[in-house]
Amino acid sequence: MRISLRKFVEAEHVARRSSAKGRKGFVIVEIIVAMVLLAIAISSLAALLYTISQSGMVATGNAYRNGVLMSAVNTYEGLPYDSVANGTRSDSVATGPYPNTRTVIVTEPVVGVVKNVKVIIKPTNPKYKPDTVTFIRTKARTSKALCKTCQ
Repeated sequence: MRISLRKFVEAEHVARRSSAKGRKGFVIVEIIVAMVLLAIAISSLAALLYTISQSGMVATGNAYRNGVLMSAVNTYEGLPYDSVANGTRSDSVATGPYPNTRTVIVTEPVVGVVKNVKVIIKPTNPKYKPDTVTFIRTKARTSKALCKTCQ
């Protein structure tokens, strides 16, 4: 019994040629579909990256605004009561990472006892929101508990 490999090799060669003819244009379609899917994925990632960068910029602006507000509050809290003058003052900062205009309004509803201090921070960048803080200063009462000569 003799087995012929010649017919088997010829049949395999014919099968390869016929399948290659059918796939001739299919490879380019696969590449185009892959490129479209890649473009969709990259564009969605680009939109996500843009949103994240905008959120980071707003968070940075909020941190700077809070720092400017706390600085102003600490300044007016640390001054003696009589050194805090009534009226409106405005300062502008044009340099640095957070250019802004700071307005301080001091009113004295009860003369010699209570002062209302209002600090308004208005950034020059429209992406950042302005903010306001209001606090009350009271005149410290002097205690004569330790004074032996006072009546």
